[in-house]
Amino acid sequence: MTIQKTETMDIESSTDVVLVRQTVRQFAVEIGFGLVDQTKIVTAASELARNTLDYGGGGTVKLETLQEGGRRGLRLTFEDYGPGISNIELALKDGFTTGGGLGMGLGGAKRLANEFEIQSAVGEGTRVKIVRWK
Repeated sequence: MTIQKTETMDIESSTDVVLVRQTVRQFAVEIGFGLVDQTKIVTAASELARNTLDYGGGGTVKLETLQEGGRRGLRLTFEDYGPGISNIELALKDGFTTGGGLGMGLGGAKRLANEFEIQSAVGEGTRVKIVRWK
C-alpha cells in the first residue's frame, strides 16, 4: 500500500469540524469517489470530528490517500487526548451516548467505512481510524 497524499488538521472548534468535512470531500473527489462514496466518507468524518471535539476535548485528524493495487482509498485517523472510552463495545451500540447526542456517531461511522479500528484508554484518549475504498 502506498500513501500518495497526507494532511493533518487540528480539531479545536466547530469551524474546524466544517473544514474537516470540506477537506475530506476534496480528497474524495481528487481520488475519484462517486457521490455516494463521497457522502459516506464525509458523513463518517463529520461524526468522528464532532466526537473528537465534544467528547475528546479536541484533537487532530490525519487524511491519507491510498493506492493498493488497482484500488484507491481514503484513510482518516482521528486522535484526541480526552477521557477515553471505558467500554468500546457499548459505545459502538446505536443509541449509546454520554452527552446529548443521538448516539449514532461511532456505530454510524463504522457502518459508513470499509475498515474501522478504534483504540482507547481511559484517561489517555481515543484513536479512530477509518478507510473508504473506491
